[in-house]
Amino acid sequence: MRLLQLLGFQRILFNKKDQRLASSIKMMVGSKPLNISLYRLALTPAGLGKENERGHRISNERLEFLGDAILGAVVAEYLFQKYPLRDEGFLTETRSKLVNRESLNETGIKIGLRNILQDLLDGTSFTGSKSLYGDMLEALVGAVYLDRGYRFTKNFILSRILLHFDIEGMVTTTMNYKSKIVEWSQKENKNIDYKILEINGNQRYKEFVVALMVNSKEVATGKGPTKKKAEQEASKNACDSLQIPT
Repeated sequence: MRLLQLLGFQRILFNKKDQRLASSIKMMVGSKPLNISLYRLALTPAGLGKENERGHRISNERLEFLGDAILGAVVAEYLFQKYPLRDEGFLTETRSKLVNRESLNETGIKIGLRNILQDLLDGTSFTGSKSLYGDMLEALVGAVYLDRGYRFTKNFILSRILLHFDIEGMVTTTMNYKSKIVEWSQKENKNIDYKILEINGNQRYKEFVVALMVNSKEVATGKGPTKKKAEQEASKNACDSLQIPT
């Protein structure tokens, strides 16, 4: 009898926690979730996932993968329409600024993911990666997509995520990624070098493919019509892969 009462009490707590989560999601997303389990999974970082009967650890990483693709597509379309006269290089760089780890992490905190995680942890301490809330934000986008579809998710991104970005400020700020890489290498005591992998094209148009080497190991590549621009793109990609704040 005591055991049954205890199990019943745990179910009540579980339901109350789900009710709080549903309320938080409604405020954050703009609509009540249809499938609360999707959002519970989206807000379960890899370090907190439990193993299923097959020994696979359940976490938000698959939803993060999905959300990353959807977020990138929506932002790309938004920039394509907002800046009809700007070239591919500008659009690519601006999108990278919007969806890099640091920007998404800050936005995840602003929309309330830190508070939700603390409630789900229920007092348990947890130290995740530097991009914890950015990863959760991408997983949330994936959950919204599966729960509500693309049109709703697109509106959620445009009306409730992008509003936290100073897009015009990002556009007017030209980032020198090579300087960032040099600064990082000096701080971390690393040796960096740029290596030309390919030169494609003809006399009128050439495309350089450059690799950024860190301690003789390739960490990123970049392409461009000049060696300098290819090095700049390789540096930008390295900042993303090495999670260097930009």
